[in-house]
Amino acid sequence: MTGVCGCCGALRPRYKRLVDNIFPEDPEDGLVKANMEKLTFYALSAPEKLDRIGAYLSERLSRDVARHRYGYVCIAMEALDQLLMACHCQSINLFVESFLKMVRKLLEADKPNLQILGTNSFVKFANIEEDTPSYHRSYDFFVSRFSEMCHSTYEDPDIRTKIRMAGIRGLQGVVRKTVNDELQANIWDPQHMDKIVPSLLFNLQQGEGTESRSPSPLQTAEKERERESPAELTERCFRELLGRAAYGNIKNAITPVLTHLDNHSLWEGKTFAVRCFKIIMYSIQSQHSHLVIQQLLGHLDANSKNSAMVRAGIVEVLLEAAAIAASGSVGPTVLEVFNTLLRHLRLSVDYELTGSYESCSNVGARIIKEHEERKLQEAVIRTIGSFANTLPTYQRSEVMLFIMGKIPVPGMHPVPLSTKSGLQGSRMIQVMLLKSLLQVTTGFQTTNMLTALPTSFLDPLLAFTLLEDAEIRLLVLEILLSLIDRHDNWPKFSSISIFSDISVLKLRVDKCSRQDNLFMKKHSQQLYRHIFLACKEDSSTQPHFEALYALLALISVELANEEVVVDLIRLALALQDLALANEETLPAYNRCAVLALSAAYLNLISQLTTVPAFCQHVQEVIEMRQKEVPFFLPEDVFVENPRIPKILEKPEGDVLFLQSKITGVLGGSGYNTDRLATPYIPQLTDEDRLSKRKSVGETISLQVEVESRNSPEKEERTPAEEITFETLKNAIVDSVGMEEQERERRRQVVEKFQKAPFEEIAAHCGARATLLQSKLNQIFEITIRPPPSPSGTIGPGYGQTQSRSVPVYEMKFPDLCVY
Repeated sequence: MTGVCGCCGALRPRYKRLVDNIFPEDPEDGLVKANMEKLTFYALSAPEKLDRIGAYLSERLSRDVARHRYGYVCIAMEALDQLLMACHCQSINLFVESFLKMVRKLLEADKPNLQILGTNSFVKFANIEEDTPSYHRSYDFFVSRFSEMCHSTYEDPDIRTKIRMAGIRGLQGVVRKTVNDELQANIWDPQHMDKIVPSLLFNLQQGEGTESRSPSPLQTAEKERERESPAELTERCFRELLGRAAYGNIKNAITPVLTHLDNHSLWEGKTFAVRCFKIIMYSIQSQHSHLVIQQLLGHLDANSKNSAMVRAGIVEVLLEAAAIAASGSVGPTVLEVFNTLLRHLRLSVDYELTGSYESCSNVGARIIKEHEERKLQEAVIRTIGSFANTLPTYQRSEVMLFIMGKIPVPGMHPVPLSTKSGLQGSRMIQVMLLKSLLQVTTGFQTTNMLTALPTSFLDPLLAFTLLEDAEIRLLVLEILLSLIDRHDNWPKFSSISIFSDISVLKLRVDKCSRQDNLFMKKHSQQLYRHIFLACKEDSSTQPHFEALYALLALISVELANEEVVVDLIRLALALQDLALANEETLPAYNRCAVLALSAAYLNLISQLTTVPAFCQHVQEVIEMRQKEVPFFLPEDVFVENPRIPKILEKPEGDVLFLQSKITGVLGGSGYNTDRLATPYIPQLTDEDRLSKRKSVGETISLQVEVESRNSPEKEERTPAEEITFETLKNAIVDSVGMEEQERERRRQVVEKFQKAPFEEIAAHCGARATLLQSKLNQIFEITIRPPPSPSGTIGPGYGQTQSRSVPVYEMKFPDLCVY
């Protein structure tokens, strides 16, 4: 009877009859829609039968696949898709198991069409939000199979493209289905990410040459997806994956990217690596940007002994990533980022000089190409600047101090390099770090120069202006210009010219703030001195003089008050005297350049002061120079072929700016004539001994004239004291003896307090207290005054008054005198 019942259709279970009825006799006719609606209604009415419907459909599909009846296979999958979309009951889990079993069967088939069909069904399933959780479902097979499809090598290129795109969509579906479900296996585990990410990067790389399309807005989304290339689909999927990454998953998502770029040597080309990390930085949440930066820095450390092109590629990626991440790129460890970059800059310099990636040269060491290391160094410097641009002002000041602490300052704290590097390595380190510092200071703007440029930063920086190396001196001047220029006026002074009207420059001038006045009061003489000494360098070229002119002009515009203006005019006149007095030490070009620089600056400062008589005198001298000595003006000096005579005669008369005349015209406008009349003479300090190769004795030929300002008779002046080498030598010897005596006195005091009995120490201190009290009593006696006497008579004898003395605190003062 059992066999007979099985053959009779009327006696079969209803769900089987409903399932059988959706299949037509001819598979080309497609799904029987009316019967499909009945099956759907039955499934909704009796949800407990849904798992049996799924199992029966799975059984039929397996049989049809084995018999190669692919038409019926498509009908079965379509029926499954419709049932999935319609049913969201608690029994859906058992039905899903049958569904995934059928999808797996299709993906394992050899036919590309069946693989694509199974993928499409899985994608539809992935978009369904289930009402009930699943505790036992696994997607490991689908991750592996879809990743394999992404690497398809099918012979027909069109079919190969379709299979790869199906694999990408399948991975996208897996991510969507699992990423937000805590009950599922963690898709962010390395075992899954090591399959998903390389598969996506492989397809992204394959379509690297194709140009991205900008579809018409009239196209529908479906048509766009149909025309979408594997690379575009991959990028969309990759962005979605990264966008869903939480804080703790960033590392697992980025590590496979770094590994893929390493394994396929994609750092050297830079283009694909930069593209990948642009996608990453734009896709992840902005607050996680610094995690990507930290992983890149760690990867740079791991490749510290790799080729320069690989390291340069990583640094270029860091540069692009920092620009995208903006303020969130550095994260909490600001100085650690810059420390890493500076360390690799030093390593590159060391590699270039030693010629080996190892500490000692051996036979198997790889040959290092200098030009590749130079490219790496330039990339690191640009990256340091890119990171600095993302920082607020106070953090950038810290970075500036940090970099300055790494630079080997002459005579202060030289940085040891390898034994083969020596002085050349120290010089290269100085240049590279100063270039890095220049990148950090570019665009730096602060309202308080005193805090932005503390003494601990400014002193070592200015020490470099005294070096023989012309490149280092120029870098220091450019750094100073970047720091002082807060209103973008530097480009307007990029070349030395004489303007008849400076209004054409459209300078942005603000009133000098109190903080700026304090800064100039503290550091102005130091700046003037270094400008003066920089003009004395015989190795200075046109860029040096242009930078010095810009520095003088920016100080006048940004930091000048009346006292600063007076000092700058004195400095300009001292530069003129410098060029006239150093005929033997300075070349002809440098003398003419200094005179031209002085003329251009006096022309500028005269128009900034708006004193007509001062402007007239400057214009008269410039006109006389144009007629008689045009090579003392910028137009003849700072050109490609300077027109300078071989022998320079000492100029006299109207072609020179006269200090006495300038003092007279400015004195009438309220400027300090005493200060203006005093010639500017820079004082020599310890910096010359630390950072200069010349001895102090060579420059001792000074005449110091000290004016006694307290004397009522101005005609009587202290005679000039001639300072010679012998007097300085004696002063140094005397100072050494004084220091020894002071040390001995201090030693005796310390020894007395350590060994003397308590009574003796107490008596000593009591005697000092008595002496102090007596002195105070004398002061009080002097300050005490008698009360006013009606008669106004004063008694004889030592100027004492007749009446009783009244203490100050008992006197009656008028209200206006009391504070």
